[in-house]
Amino acid sequence: MRLAFALVLSLSAAVLAGPAHAQSGFYTAPPDEIAAGKPGSLIRSEPLPGAPGNARAYRILYRSVGLDGKPIAVSGVAVVPAGTAPRGGRPVVAWAHPTTGVQPQCAPSLSGGVFETIQGLRAMLARGYIVTATDYPGLGTPGPHPYLVGASAGRSVVDSVRAVQQLPDAAASRSFAVWGHSQGGHAALFTGLLARSLAPELKLVGVAAAAPATELGTLLADDIDTDGGRNLTAMTLWSWSRVYGAPMAQIVNEQAVPIVNDLAADCVESLRDVVLRLWPTRQLERRFLTDQNFGTREPWRTLLARNSPGVTPRGVSVYIAQGTSDTLVRPQVTRAYAQTLCRAGRAVQFDALQGIGHLPAAIDSAATAVAWMDQRFRGEPAPNNCASLN
Repeated sequence: MRLAFALVLSLSAAVLAGPAHAQSGFYTAPPDEIAAGKPGSLIRSEPLPGAPGNARAYRILYRSVGLDGKPIAVSGVAVVPAGTAPRGGRPVVAWAHPTTGVQPQCAPSLSGGVFETIQGLRAMLARGYIVTATDYPGLGTPGPHPYLVGASAGRSVVDSVRAVQQLPDAAASRSFAVWGHSQGGHAALFTGLLARSLAPELKLVGVAAAAPATELGTLLADDIDTDGGRNLTAMTLWSWSRVYGAPMAQIVNEQAVPIVNDLAADCVESLRDVVLRLWPTRQLERRFLTDQNFGTREPWRTLLARNSPGVTPRGVSVYIAQGTSDTLVRPQVTRAYAQTLCRAGRAVQFDALQGIGHLPAAIDSAATAVAWMDQRFRGEPAPNNCASLN
């Protein structure tokens, strides 16, 4: 079980969420229905029991845009706090989840414990925030899931905020913050990059990210000798070979291709899921890549650069939490990204979590992240500790 424990620590914060449920017709819509509305418009919703604090929760299906520019449907969850909405509406926090897999059945909204996977949910509801939680394209809805594809994830987050505006009795305001972990931290940063151009009617007040994937070329190269890193690389190669048509066969050992396919077929949402990954992960340790420096070759070099987040626009403040003992998302890489934001004049609060690894980063930083977002909603000046990062 040592390998299982390593995978639990490195891959996902959702591993104790419980078994995934079977998909239903809720997640599918005919092309003409998807094309019948604008991005962010709601296709359908249904009540979702089990929300904390007497909140009302919904499973949602909404419209977005795929990488090819065509209309797609995206699923997710929206949680509306109890009580009367304030004048001006309820602020919205868009949660972006960590890795759960790359297949449709791996959607968090299908999980039996989705509410437990949204870090800080109870605190956000207590403050009167609506919380949206996109599944991302290709999770829940038909795949393939564009794993670690920034434009896809960022757009799906923005459109989830648009969709919640249409929920009955939600009374959502136009102000929102985004908060994510790991893959979701990557999605949160891309949301910061894209929100103004995609949805000028919304007001993004801040971006909060725990252990975000930033420089993808460095991330994959540094992690290839770890169990979690091999899983991450396998899922990325599998997804990008389908999303972009990138030639996976050129860099993956022929004997390893079926193993990569096996890993892609399994989710990372429960202990059972992790156990199912044990055997294929051990096989990748023996044979995987024919070229471990594939990130320097095209098209991978361009794709890795395209999907590494850049500097957020002026006026978008950022909170970043990073565990100092994280062996999947390396602390020095996250710190270097924060320094890049600082050099560009952005307001950054960088929180180094001493002795914390990858999995607990969002759990340990959730209270600080929620308090930081609350300050942004209140219009308080954004804190900046860039001087301590030099």
